[in-house]
Amino acid sequence: MKLTGPVPGGPCWAGLATSDVPAARAFYAGLFGWRSETDPRPEAGGYTTARIGEDAVAALSPLRDPGQLPAWTLSFATEDADASAGAVRSAGGTVLVDPLDVLGRGRFAVAADPAGAVFALWQARGFPGAGRFNAPGTLGWTELRTSDPRGALTFYRAVFGWSVDASERFTHWGVAGADFGGVKEQDDDEQAETPPHWLPYFTVSDTEYTVARALTAGGEPLAPPVRVPGGPCVATLHDPQGAGFGVLAP
Repeated sequence: MKLTGPVPGGPCWAGLATSDVPAARAFYAGLFGWRSETDPRPEAGGYTTARIGEDAVAALSPLRDPGQLPAWTLSFATEDADASAGAVRSAGGTVLVDPLDVLGRGRFAVAADPAGAVFALWQARGFPGAGRFNAPGTLGWTELRTSDPRGALTFYRAVFGWSVDASERFTHWGVAGADFGGVKEQDDDEQAETPPHWLPYFTVSDTEYTVARALTAGGEPLAPPVRVPGGPCVATLHDPQGAGFGVLAP
């Protein structure tokens, strides 16, 4: 990822909703070295911030709704959450949670693109988002898995103004040309198992070693380590509660 920190339109945060916060804390601590702190205020609802050193890098929280499945959600920075929510609606998406203020830290909304991939909007006030990208244990890439890549290009460019770098093999998203993610079309088998979604990739020093540690700790493989031509070694996994994520070694 060519971004080094949150910028308007770019990814700024990754949050995990999980059925077992203590187990998830232990799993990701062993995998990435995260040190986690739970906000003790009742209104925070068990929100837990994971850190590398002093930098906040991700969050874990309990599931909120009956039937909700464990999953990672990516947040994208905006200077005006209400305006961005309006842009989502105008472009054919759905606002699932209307913009609301969060404990003086920012303004937050949850949306879905026309194919159903869920993401969040974050208007920073006291909290800008992740304090570090591209270092071991931190967000290093984002990927949209979707049944409608062409429609996704139209939607996200309309909402965020992203730049698009497309080739025969890959399509990359960027903010003013600084790539931070990509899009991958789901095949029929993947669509049957998993609806369209955003997948965070966390940077590691050694992909194969990290995958082995994850499997030993109760994770499950989705795609084995593979070297992207001219790029990183990547793999995708489920954590023990079933949330999907990726790892990459530059």
